[in-house]
Amino acid sequence: MSRIFVLFALFLCLSVSLFAQTADSTPIKETYPKVKTYLSFIIPWVTINKNTTTYEFQSATTIGFPVGVNVYYRKSFGFSYEITPSVAWSQPAGKTGTSKTSNLLFDPGPIFRFDHGFNFIPRLAFETQGRYGFTPVFNKVYLRTQDADYWFSVSLPVRFGNNLPASIGANLQIGFTFN
Repeated sequence: MSRIFVLFALFLCLSVSLFAQTADSTPIKETYPKVKTYLSFIIPWVTINKNTTTYEFQSATTIGFPVGVNVYYRKSFGFSYEITPSVAWSQPAGKTGTSKTSNLLFDPGPIFRFDHGFNFIPRLAFETQGRYGFTPVFNKVYLRTQDADYWFSVSLPVRFGNNLPASIGANLQIGFTFN
């Protein structure tokens, strides 16, 4: 099931980039502050701590569904408020597969905006599983249309707490911001 979901997500992203029409290129004077919302999904590729290295799709699959509000104060700076519920699927050997909501993450942070659609977002992180930390996010807008901006991010979550070893991971996030 998880491979089908990943293939469907890749197909959706490629379809959007191949068939979407770009907006009129007439420059419009931007006014600030400006508020935009977004939807996305995030897949953790790997998580590493001093005891183990866990790869996505190894024994379970976790997918997060971040939703957020960005407040832009000027062209080069804003602030992002993101909430991410996560769903985990697993199928222990010889047992029926199960799924459950596994975590809720609140991760606010400033947005540093650069030319050509690049953004850097150093986020704080607070999880309902009792973990906390920070997440540097490297974001790139790959398509702008009149209705939405399509983007992807690579993030490196660093987590502490809940009597677990400190960890670092790598995630892929794909989403769109409503214009």
